[in-house]
Amino acid sequence: MSDQQRELLANEYESEPVPQAARRSLLSVASVWAGFPMIITSAVTGATLVHGLGFGGGLAAIAIGNVLLMLYVGTLSMLAARTGRNFALQATETFGRTGYIACSALLSTLVLGWFAVQTGLVGESMAGAFEVNKTLVVLIAGVLFTAFTLLGIRALSIIGQISVPLFLVLGIVAVVQATGDGGTDIMGYAGDPTASIALGAGVTLVFALFADSGTMTADFTRWAKTPRDAWIATATAFPIGNGIAMVIGGVIAAAAGGSGDVFSILAGNGGVLAAIAVVFLFVNLGSVCTHCLYNSAVGWSHIVHSRMRVLTLGLGILGIILAAAGVWDYFIAWLNLLGVIVPPIGAIIIVDQLWAGRRDSNAVPAWRWQPFVAWAIGSGLALLVDKQMSELCTVVVGLISAGVACAVLEKLAPTNTPSSTAPVSEVAS
Repeated sequence: MSDQQRELLANEYESEPVPQAARRSLLSVASVWAGFPMIITSAVTGATLVHGLGFGGGLAAIAIGNVLLMLYVGTLSMLAARTGRNFALQATETFGRTGYIACSALLSTLVLGWFAVQTGLVGESMAGAFEVNKTLVVLIAGVLFTAFTLLGIRALSIIGQISVPLFLVLGIVAVVQATGDGGTDIMGYAGDPTASIALGAGVTLVFALFADSGTMTADFTRWAKTPRDAWIATATAFPIGNGIAMVIGGVIAAAAGGSGDVFSILAGNGGVLAAIAVVFLFVNLGSVCTHCLYNSAVGWSHIVHSRMRVLTLGLGILGIILAAAGVWDYFIAWLNLLGVIVPPIGAIIIVDQLWAGRRDSNAVPAWRWQPFVAWAIGSGLALLVDKQMSELCTVVVGLISAGVACAVLEKLAPTNTPSSTAPVSEVAS
């Protein structure tokens, strides 16, 4: 194998911390995160918020939600850069060397579902704009996304460096086209009364869009050389990347009443711009698909003691089958619902490892009951609010209640490290 091949198929450190010698530059890590949320899906979400809250209210929800994401994902990223551990290893220290499987398997499966959803969306978008076979497009897209993910963290950085400038340029083109002669009062847009939502629900919608991969940020930011680099990389995504995409969608919604779908606007022009739109669609949604598949493969590879690339191939095939079969249509409501119970996991890890860590961080028992009880409290209250008081911010309820419950339980019943504990490094081997 040549040196170039070895570099492309470098160790992904599925079950051990990334050593300092293998850490990547700030540009590389920032490219991984910046390219993830600057996508068509975020623009459509921005349009939904503006339709439901008006332009001013929509921007407020976008701003608040992205600040929350920055603080949440940034803190988890900082912890990852300190240790070099991926999400599975990070969760092991808090939930136990066997207990971590519960949350790691849940999130690794959720992000595979999002891979299927976004791959299916490529086919749906193409079929809506052109006379093409949706299933064939899904198969082609899924194979391309899976093959690219096999390159590992390097692939995520490359696709981010391509996707970000492409979205910025074409997003501006779409905005100019949507605003037309500039006669529309964008700032004064009051929203669609039939699509009205509460501000709290809007903030939850922003946060929930990246609750899963945001919680698993350690898979990306463990490659950062310093906690400072991890914070900066997070900021390129939240509020910058995600915020820009959502604002573009919101402006389109306020100006033309559209859905914020940048691809559809560009493809509707025909000619060269339509061809560019197709490339844009594959690169843009390919960014989110490769990130989600990478998260899933890293998580499951640690659980089943295999390699990331082996799991990428197997999970990619499964995701393609689900997307091609149209099953992805039924995933969205389920994934969004489960997204409500995900943020408490990250809050518990933050409180446990940043504030309440009184046990030996080099040794963990098989199970730690405190985080599981805190998770049940946080998720239970979040689900209750989601069903009974959806106008409130479900995410904030889940984060605060889980974090407080974890802190209280750690104070009242700190973990005693028994003789059966094992160092995290041994668990990973």
